Amino acid sequence: MTVAQGRRVLVTGACGFIGSHLVEALIARGDDVRALVHYDPRGGWGDLERVPDEIHDVVDVVGGDVRDAEQMRSLAAGCDVVFHLAALVGVPYSFAAPQSYLDTNVRGTMNVLEAARAAGAVLVHASTSETYGSAQAWPMTEDHPSQPQSPYAASKVAADAFVHAYARSFDAPVVTVRPFNTYGPRQSARAIIPTVMQQAHACGPVRLGALTPVRDLTYVTDTAAAFVAAAQTDAAFGQTIHVGAGEGVAIGDLARRILTVVGKPELAIEHDPARVRPAQSEVDRLICDATRARELLGWRPQIDLDTGLRQTWQAFLAAPPPPRPERYAQ
Repeated sequence: MTVAQGRRVLVTGACGFIGSHLVEALIARGDDVRALVHYDPRGGWGDLERVPDEIHDVVDVVGGDVRDAEQMRSLAAGCDVVFHLAALVGVPYSFAAPQSYLDTNVRGTMNVLEAARAAGAVLVHASTSETYGSAQAWPMTEDHPSQPQSPYAASKVAADAFVHAYARSFDAPVVTVRPFNTYGPRQSARAIIPTVMQQAHACGPVRLGALTPVRDLTYVTDTAAAFVAAAQTDAAFGQTIHVGAGEGVAIGDLARRILTVVGKPELAIEHDPARVRPAQSEVDRLICDATRARELLGWRPQIDLDTGLRQTWQAFLAAPPPPRPERYAQ
């Protein structure tokens, strides 16, 4: 059931950071792409607006909502592959509105699963390393226990469980891709790397929340490549596959590396309590074991952290993201 080049694909969450880069990768591969963006009465396409114009000329962009089961069936009809990336992702906001995460991340995933099954399509589902909570051991394999520390993480655990249940119950050709921390051009200013770059661009100081958590960072084009590979590999069906570099860096050390890249290593880095995540949600350490991705997908990251930071900075200078309020972004 290997998916050949030039097939019809649906990408949910195409208006997001990773989704917009995945659309670019699929178009470059020669696929016929239908891109679902969250409906905006103003006609906005989110991050998909920032892809090159030649992508806009060939991609079929549709506004909608994964909570609408009938619309998902209609959009998936005739597709060979469905890449499911649509989700509510903010950890702090999930404490304020957990029902929204249940509706979008769990019920929405169920709708997309049913739509893909009706279409006879391969489903590649996006998970998150937040499902693990703080590491009990590292690097973390796919067998690490789930211990969600936020309603967001819990919603993704439930969505992942539905995907695996469909593999077992219906022999559905599904695969779960679990990226660790992805970064790169077009990332929201709520994320750590654009936050530091934005403050450095304004000549600092750089104010951050917790400086000690450790994260495993992958450049966004490498993450997109893993999604593409997962859809082409029959041996991946029914599996969860980690995507990450396998190297951890503390947030404080990452900030200093960013300041070196932007040419302002002298700027002070200060702790700002207003930028701290809810205490019970903070995940101390996430470091990926990507052995399964190497063995099943032949995937390895191609861009190291310092190169990726330089490319992200150049993209920032060309099109800086809008500033966010001086508090932790929900």
